[in-house]
Amino acid sequence: MDNPAQGAILAGMKQDADVIIAGGGLNGPALGLALGQAGLRVTVVDAQPPRARADAGFDGRAYALAIASQRLLAAIGVWPVVADNAQALTAVKAADGRAGEGPAPFFLHFDAAELDQGPVGYMLEDRFLYRAFLAAMEAAPNLTHIGATAIVAQTPGVAGVTVTLSDGRQLSARVLVGADGRRSGVAERAGIGRTGWGYGQTALVCAIDHELPHGGIAHQFFMPSGPLAILPLPGNRCSIVWSETDANAATISALSDEDFLAVLRPRFGDFLGEIRLAGPRFSYPLNLTLANAYTAPRVALIGDAAHGVHPIAGQGLNLGLRDVAALAEVLVEATRRGEDIGAADVLDRYQGWRRFDSTALALGMDGVNRLFSNDNPLLRAGRDIGMGLVQSIPALRQRFMRQAAGLSGPLPRLLQGRAL
Repeated sequence: MDNPAQGAILAGMKQDADVIIAGGGLNGPALGLALGQAGLRVTVVDAQPPRARADAGFDGRAYALAIASQRLLAAIGVWPVVADNAQALTAVKAADGRAGEGPAPFFLHFDAAELDQGPVGYMLEDRFLYRAFLAAMEAAPNLTHIGATAIVAQTPGVAGVTVTLSDGRQLSARVLVGADGRRSGVAERAGIGRTGWGYGQTALVCAIDHELPHGGIAHQFFMPSGPLAILPLPGNRCSIVWSETDANAATISALSDEDFLAVLRPRFGDFLGEIRLAGPRFSYPLNLTLANAYTAPRVALIGDAAHGVHPIAGQGLNLGLRDVAALAEVLVEATRRGEDIGAADVLDRYQGWRRFDSTALALGMDGVNRLFSNDNPLLRAGRDIGMGLVQSIPALRQRFMRQAAGLSGPLPRLLQGRAL
């Protein structure tokens, strides 16, 4: 410890936990499990009642997990619980499209065989992943999970941070982690501003049963009003993430199920045969929101609290799990060196590791969405030729694949599948 006085304060101060995590969605539990398994004492505070989400039936909401994310889940012991419910992605195909016309002749085709890492990735439903996280948290010896309770105040100090819960209790820790979403209360109370903008688009999300097998292939059609993702689930079923202009989405959302399918069919195409709805329909507005800093005194942000991105490449959860891996490694290594894990220089290591990467990827997805969400003939011709060039150059194609799989750059141990 560089500061003897600070060391004395820390030694004499008893904390309720080493780390308090605000947010019990997916990133918060993943971080809590990683830290707890490395010996840190963790409290996860979730504003939502946990069992309601864990007991949910099929609704089609699912995540595209990159290879690195799957390895993290394996390293913290969650993957074996969910593996049987995951759909391996054998390939990803992307193309321009228009309703009723099918894909353009120029397209990208990422095949798992080129990556030499097994599948391109995996699709996994939210209900299975959250349920596995909940069970793992309940069994973790160093982790306390407080549900249906919010953090309403936080006070950082020299030796730690104190939080006040909605039930009046106060807890203290060395570090408070905000994993509480795009409207992060942790970030707001810490004085961290945000930069962002709306896209004028709304995502329409649902699940589809189809007549023909999907072969594990994910499709991304870039339509003039926004991308349409067709993501394979186990069986003859796919998850749909369909981006439309706000006005179109409002009209489509108000349609009956049969009329909704009538609008979807010419965009979806007939390559999987007849289609029908397999669950409820959802919608949510699309925007970009980036925290102006990932840290503040005694505070670190992960996941959507740090960067809420467009779903165009399915990278939202993967970006959050990269944060989890980096922050967990920084905090665990600092603990083993006897450092104050909430000190500014320790948290700065995390910010330095993650902020540039995640911001660059978020802005890159923003640019792709703007480039493809239009019907300008010159832009359309240019982007189709560009996709054709990438498709024709194996080295460039493989570089894109490694980036999407989360395998590029210096990887934290958890993203390599190694425990801390």
